[in-house]
Amino acid sequence: MGTEELKRGRFITIEGGEGAGKSTQAALLVAALAKAGVPALRTREPGGAPAAEDIRRLLVEGEPGRWDPVSEALLMVAARRSHLTATIRPALERGEWVVCDRFVDSTTAYQGYGGGVPLAELDALHRMIAGGFMPDLTLVLDIPVAKGLARAGARSGSETRFERMDAAFHERLRQGFLAIARAAPKRCVVIDGEGNVDAVHEAILHGVRQRLGAPL
Repeated sequence: MGTEELKRGRFITIEGGEGAGKSTQAALLVAALAKAGVPALRTREPGGAPAAEDIRRLLVEGEPGRWDPVSEALLMVAARRSHLTATIRPALERGEWVVCDRFVDSTTAYQGYGGGVPLAELDALHRMIAGGFMPDLTLVLDIPVAKGLARAGARSGSETRFERMDAAFHERLRQGFLAIARAAPKRCVVIDGEGNVDAVHEAILHGVRQRLGAPL
């Protein structure tokens, strides 16, 4: 990768079901990029900007049935719009790389494959708030549902509405993320999330080097 290309920010998203290790891996990737001299910002969805964090609380707190999937999707894209305008795009324009724990693929998986909202309608919502903007690279951490939920449940104070949804919902999520990756092979890399933290991190670094030419 040439010097001029390195000056352009890249947008990397980390996706997967509950307990896949996304937050841990996002932090490790940002640290690795910084060590390599690549300015990087870690962020998350829903959230990542003040207004979006307010919406996050509405989405992750309360009982599983608090919102229907359409309402969730509308809240998600409202939060995403704030996140894009306040955090993601400004960072990319400054030449920073942005590593985001969840983005549009989570909406497709959770509210689409999991909740039954038509995928075409979710695509239309994304185009409305983001145009054709998509990640440069998406890393999908794949882990069996039972193992992911066990990991999530072991984290103190981490339980959210989504973690408490039934196993069938979470299996639809897993299959949804894999379907997304199959449909966009140039953008997505599936990473085996069952390994230990270091092994998953190394697989992610390999994917970032291979796809984006990062000097890691």
